[in-house]
Amino acid sequence: MKRVFIYLMFLFLIPGVMLAQESRVDLGISVSDGKLRSFYLAVSDYYGVSGKTVVATKERYHLRDEELPVIYFLSARARVAPSVIVGLRIKGLSWLDITFHYGLTPEIFYVPVTVQKIGPPYGKAYGHFKKYRSKKEWKKIVLSDHEVADLVNLRFISEHYKVKPELVMEMRSQGKNFLTINEENRKAKAKAKGKSGKPKKVKPRKKK
Repeated sequence: MKRVFIYLMFLFLIPGVMLAQESRVDLGISVSDGKLRSFYLAVSDYYGVSGKTVVATKERYHLRDEELPVIYFLSARARVAPSVIVGLRIKGLSWLDITFHYGLTPEIFYVPVTVQKIGPPYGKAYGHFKKYRSKKEWKKIVLSDHEVADLVNLRFISEHYKVKPELVMEMRSQGKNFLTINEENRKAKAKAKGKSGKPKKVKPRKKK
């Protein structure tokens, strides 16, 4: 009887296990936080990598969420695998060190904007770009890891949602993190297409 009871319990548990696995398919793990899920999917879509890969990279290397776009951005620019960029990062190199390592310059992080007066957290970085205009001087530009992340995420979100970078800058200056900025832009884009995020269906006209 004991064996039969264990067997029956096993049969009851199987569907629950299968459902749990199915809920993890698109991102590789169960992400209950809506903002996180939205951000990972946006990174996946914009950089052309699977959602599962994005989450696995984040979890395996204990990265901050805003670092994910930096990895895929530098990977594309340096034409190496994302794991190579992560490997250099683990060795202690800054984002700027990695940039110079591949013969790139801080100019790749620059996103053209129309505003003249730029406040934090972008003011200092844009001040460098204005000061060192010639290619020979680009290596004099010093950007912190946070500044690089701010610039890369600025490009990622503005281009992914097709919004002006100045809008993202304004949201960032209000103290919003990129998960929130991403989510608000996603909702705005979905609202423009209809509540479901899909184009609104046109109702057929009634016949007279």
